[in-house]
Amino acid sequence: MRHEPVTAYELIASLGPLLAAEAAAETPGTGAEPADLEQAVWLRLLERLAAGGPPPDPPDWLRRAVRTEARRARRTARRETAPAGDPADPGRHDPEGLVLAAARRRALRDAVRRLPGRCPRLLEALLSPRDPTYREIAGELGISQGSLGPERSRCLGCLRRLLTREVAAR
Repeated sequence: MRHEPVTAYELIASLGPLLAAEAAAETPGTGAEPADLEQAVWLRLLERLAAGGPPPDPPDWLRRAVRTEARRARRTARRETAPAGDPADPGRHDPEGLVLAAARRRALRDAVRRLPGRCPRLLEALLSPRDPTYREIAGELGISQGSLGPERSRCLGCLRRLLTREVAAR
């Protein structure tokens, strides 16, 4: 067992394969290349090393940093590819459209709260603007990450049935 501090070079060398794998897994849909994601994470690691030393659990820190950078890349890609309309277009600031969109969001959240079991908490977590990962949601709900997908499907089915009944009743 090694007791001396790990050098920055040793830390970077040991994390290289993990970073390459995590970056390759996270980049689909981000609009970024794995190498760009890797470079951003290396920069964050070097900044952290300069500010306060290595993280207590480097592999865990690296996985979280990769997911954070991937989310940042997805948000940037969405902003950069958003359809750019005429700034004077009244549709962008249409009060009626804004009110209707807010009413739809409220109706959806109200329906989610009426779902059975863990569904309200699960779907609220999935709708969160924080954009949590499945691992974070599973930890928050106290369930295994592997059961999150089937649970999500079941809850979305319940929500679909509830909304179908409500629309039919109108």
